Amino acid sequence: MQILVTGSIATDHLMTFEGRFADSLLVEQLDKISVSFLADSLDIRRGGVGANISFGLAALGQRPILVDAVGKDFDDYQTWLVDHGVDCDHVHRSQDQHTARFVCTTDRDLAQMATFYAGAMNEGNRIDLAQVVRELGQVDLVVIAPSDPARMTRHTQQCRELGVPFAADPSQQLASMDGPAIRGLIDGADYLFTNEYELHLAAQKTGWTVDEITDRVRVRVTTRGKDGAEIIARGQEPVRVAAALTETVVDPTGVGDAFRAGFLAGVAAGLGHERSAQLGSMLATHVLETTGTQEYHLDHEGFYARLADVYGQDAADELAAAVTLR
Repeated sequence: MQILVTGSIATDHLMTFEGRFADSLLVEQLDKISVSFLADSLDIRRGGVGANISFGLAALGQRPILVDAVGKDFDDYQTWLVDHGVDCDHVHRSQDQHTARFVCTTDRDLAQMATFYAGAMNEGNRIDLAQVVRELGQVDLVVIAPSDPARMTRHTQQCRELGVPFAADPSQQLASMDGPAIRGLIDGADYLFTNEYELHLAAQKTGWTVDEITDRVRVRVTTRGKDGAEIIARGQEPVRVAAALTETVVDPTGVGDAFRAGFLAGVAAGLGHERSAQLGSMLATHVLETTGTQEYHLDHEGFYARLADVYGQDAADELAAAVTLR
């Protein structure tokens, strides 16, 4: 499959706080909130949802095409992505803005507080997705991951006009989008990726029930944290896959991106939804065990041995035969 990924490309500034945010938040005073948390560590890493998904797809043998906007400081990051198998030929580069920044602090409960600076991402309105698709000649799936909301809407509409299947992954942008905009992103998607909270937030904002949302997409994929994932495809029985749990929890940032990458890599390899979700869950666990969203390394033998321990030898054998790790 030729998979094109649109979505943010950013630098992540990841901090940890050994306390609990909840201990410093007063519900009755949230409209006057003024708090500061003393971070215990700082890691500066490559990130952005679009780049994370693309990196994961490439790690699992795909050659995704990344499309979004970056700044004048992108040289080293681009070299990293290209060296790891990501096609960056269609990334727009700003001449005066910096690449987007994601600043996130995680407490000991794995609760997170984050701020996102768009920077060069604001120039993404110069990207003509239809032209990119025409230049490529064939695109089997466009992943519309979080970026500028207006651009997400425009890219979705261009996919409809071109007749190109698309995967909707609105996630963090649901909070800043209204009901009509969210309906525009979801309706007609081949795949809809959310976590449980995001699914219910989408239902609240669109006015659709969860069942109505499900009826408007071909496949709904809902992650449920430690409880795994649920996949509901039109005309098929629901599939529920357990999470690949680990005792080595380092940083949850980018776990959802890795799951999406693994799931789509499984689909691209011709696997069913159960196996694809198992692949996504195992890749997500590797990110959970690592500081940074693109710092994991996959060893073929070790990766599939772990997968066999969680999902059984038959699952590992089927996945190993279909998916070649980079």
